[in-house]
Amino acid sequence: MKYSIIVLLIFNLFLSSCDYLDYNEKDYLSQDDVFSDLDRVSGTLVGVYIGLPSGFTQVGGAMLASGSDDAVFVDDINLVNKYFNGSWSPSQPIDSKWGYYEVIRRANRFLEEVEKHEYEQHLYDKDPTYDVLMAELERKKYEARALRAFYYFELAKRYGDIPLITKVISIDEANTISRSSFQDVIAYVVSECDAVAPNLPTTYVGERLAETGRITRGAALAIKAKALLYAASPLHNPQGTTSAWVKAAEAAYDIIDLGVYSLNNNYSSVFNNYSNSNRELILERRQSPSNNFERINFPVGYVGGSSGNTPTQNLVDAYEMKATGLGVDQPGSGYNPNNPYAGRDPRLAETVIYNGSTFKGQTVEVYEGGRNGAPLRYASETGYYLKKYVDPTINLEAPNVTQKEHTWVLFRYAEVLLNYAEAMNEAYGPEDPSIFGKTARQAVNEVRSRVGMPAFPSGMSKEEFRAKLRNERRVELAFEGHRFWDVRRWKIGPETTAIYKMDVQQNGTGGFIYTKELLTTRPFDPKMYLYPIPFSETVINPNMTQNPGW
Repeated sequence: MKYSIIVLLIFNLFLSSCDYLDYNEKDYLSQDDVFSDLDRVSGTLVGVYIGLPSGFTQVGGAMLASGSDDAVFVDDINLVNKYFNGSWSPSQPIDSKWGYYEVIRRANRFLEEVEKHEYEQHLYDKDPTYDVLMAELERKKYEARALRAFYYFELAKRYGDIPLITKVISIDEANTISRSSFQDVIAYVVSECDAVAPNLPTTYVGERLAETGRITRGAALAIKAKALLYAASPLHNPQGTTSAWVKAAEAAYDIIDLGVYSLNNNYSSVFNNYSNSNRELILERRQSPSNNFERINFPVGYVGGSSGNTPTQNLVDAYEMKATGLGVDQPGSGYNPNNPYAGRDPRLAETVIYNGSTFKGQTVEVYEGGRNGAPLRYASETGYYLKKYVDPTINLEAPNVTQKEHTWVLFRYAEVLLNYAEAMNEAYGPEDPSIFGKTARQAVNEVRSRVGMPAFPSGMSKEEFRAKLRNERRVELAFEGHRFWDVRRWKIGPETTAIYKMDVQQNGTGGFIYTKELLTTRPFDPKMYLYPIPFSETVINPNMTQNPGW
């Protein structure tokens, strides 16, 4: 007999021969042993946090950016290329997060068991921290609920309508469960975040454990704001209902109004930095010391480098000129095609390694015959290499190989400002402060001023502002896992199929000839706006319908 993924995950809870939790098998502790003890029950929340995603090697070692028009993964047999080569299907899913139902089950189990047990004070008379432990346990219930809401949003943005399970269910129930609508799931996410946010601290500094990386009030509000932004977007709001954008703007403003977050002075200081000095960070996923990301993404020609996620000319063209704030293809921008990287938005040099860049003390040569160009195996086909998130201080040369911690940003303040700007523009236009006192233009200009970019001009129409803001979002949040989803929620897939490269040749006099060329064309079918429901789920459960086109 076959079982769906949901059934198999739930089945672990109903083994009649033993009542052991999967995360305590090594200690041979029963479920009641764990949840009846204050010290142990607090540790079970780790099993819910463990699902927080990291995007460094999300799809077969590639970043999700390589599944968009922002990048090309240099190894053409990598899993990420299934998005474009026709092999993506319900039976061959990519980036499937259906396994989040396992983590959701842990959250449901945690919440049910904590409510079921009584942690009476007389059992802890000798423990002076009883009151503190009880307060922490109460707070952790809110953390679990916020995490569960986060996982539901991650599922909904992939699959649209999904099963909404808020309690531990039986195998029979799992076999017949139906999909709830996307809007109902988002409503649930919003209601949970509204309920838990006031009960969470804005920071854990000063708390007994003083831990970073936990769900704060700001994180809960950020989950809500992002969920409402997606719900208001064209994919899920085809009529363009203004009230949906108003709700998204209000949710983003609630984070701004906390007064807890601000933009770091240095753009590059946001990444791989989970210290308390990073005032921009709202929620992150920390990883233990490694050099795997660098081995994948160091340019070919450097010891251990494999090139990995190579930025496209499409992305590079999105970086405006610093002096004028105009795009490279706009008249009067100041762009020089013979010196294409001079005078550009400073974020370009912080995100992309291009010909003539300095990396690890060497000048990068992407031209044919250069230190980092063809015909070397795995040389970039786009003419670029990735810099953002890559730690150049890591050494891959034996015997002095080093490792460093990495921090994946899940939510940060610049994104909140851009979310707010988008929602405000769609609801009220670029320069109407409405009831919040901050216009869409003011919010985006805060992001641009950090890197010295000119402000958005006044007097823009809603449509002009939308186009420029989408470009701003693309460059500010590049390689943070946003572009792939923005293409979908904006329904602009057909506009992203042509992938361009920069061909670089020596001109014989010490200079270079730069030529923009079409590298490839990637198909985009409308069904790709949503992921397919895994085939196994639709086979075992007659109520689990498939997404259109799959």
